[in-house]
Amino acid sequence: MLDTIFGLPIHPLVVHATVVMVPLATLSVLLAGVWPRFRRWAGWLPLGLALIALFLVPLSTQSGESLQRRVGRTDLVKQHVQMADGLLPWVAGLVVAAALTTVLWRRSRRPAASVDGAERMVEPSGRPSGGVAATSRSLILVAGALAVVAAAGSTVQVVRIGHSGAEAAWSTVSGPRAAPAAANGGANH
Repeated sequence: MLDTIFGLPIHPLVVHATVVMVPLATLSVLLAGVWPRFRRWAGWLPLGLALIALFLVPLSTQSGESLQRRVGRTDLVKQHVQMADGLLPWVAGLVVAAALTTVLWRRSRRPAASVDGAERMVEPSGRPSGGVAATSRSLILVAGALAVVAAAGSTVQVVRIGHSGAEAAWSTVSGPRAAPAAANGGANH
């Protein structure tokens, strides 16, 4: 399905989108998980970015499988494929952390109906907000911890996959070629 566009492999294009989106989603989800002010400012953004990243990861692997059929299966390509298969669970963890922080953000914005007609903020338990309820605190801690773990895992995995892909792509290219002596005036500096 995802093979070429205008005769060129589509994998590098999709991978570059993934390599931009996963770290962007990672940063957004991490900040939303540990920084309440960012969580209030960002609103739906971390969840949206995480869902886009989740959508791009399988596209990257599918386009990579198409490219693999064209270039062959070397040991470096096998290593790259194995690493790439490990990214989806980390990005799924980002989506879960983003969903949890989004739920917390939405709950914190829910006004309560009041007897005197004035709106007051309420805790997830339904009590008027005057402090953070214990369940909210524990959810915030869980969301923050999940965001940190998923962000760290996603970042490490993206870097490892990218490095292995670069090795696989460029392994046949030897070091820089020396310019002929006549081209640089014959001087060796």
